[in-house]
Amino acid sequence: MSLKDKLDLQRLPRHIAIIMDGNGRWAKEKGQDRLYGHHEGVESVRNVVEASAELGIGYLTLYAFSTENWDRPENEVNGIMELLVNTIRKEVNTLTKNNIKLHVIGDMNMLPPHCQREMEEAIAITSGNTGLNLVMALSYSARWEIVNAAKKMAEDVQAGKLNPTDITQDVWQKYLCTATLPDPELMIRTSGECRISNFLLYQLAYAELYFTDTRWPDFRKENLYEAILNYQTRERRFGKTSEQIQQNEEIIS
Repeated sequence: MSLKDKLDLQRLPRHIAIIMDGNGRWAKEKGQDRLYGHHEGVESVRNVVEASAELGIGYLTLYAFSTENWDRPENEVNGIMELLVNTIRKEVNTLTKNNIKLHVIGDMNMLPPHCQREMEEAIAITSGNTGLNLVMALSYSARWEIVNAAKKMAEDVQAGKLNPTDITQDVWQKYLCTATLPDPELMIRTSGECRISNFLLYQLAYAELYFTDTRWPDFRKENLYEAILNYQTRERRFGKTSEQIQQNEEIIS
């Protein structure tokens, strides 16, 4: 039986978030420069997006470029931006063909103008699609997002649009980049690092975390299935006891 056949299709995570780590180290291990790793990582993106769409996953968020990544060497940053533009141009028709809707979260204003235009066009072209929601985190960091949300909320309070006493978790979430998205249930990080690295800090509060030594350019469908199988072995209690969870399941069934 294949790994895919072992999956319980009734217990798939609705939203999977992935920190795509290890492109540079993968390239270095092969005697290549870091950009070679980023280029090869694109095939992993295609493979995982295809697998997620086939399974019927509702949302897939990929941490493509953080605000901290702007501090990397200029030639690497420029190369990543060009790779981003070229990939979007090549893949937008495939996204549409496969009914995939593209979203972007992050500080788009920091991207070069031609990158912004390509992303905006791709978002517009795929806006009517109803299948997998593919979310690209670009020039994103969770601390930036939280500060940005606080500023917008303060502006609304100052303008009389929001009463401080009315601020709840639900209100707060409406000011985040992910306001229209459900929180991730499974977060995967590749390349052996066991940390979240400023990624969706608020949204990952109850996500199951899965870390693998596999470098991102080597990550394929089978690796995704392994992560989901691991997720399906876990009991998600959300602060409740195992007995309470079991009682709720019995009532539902």
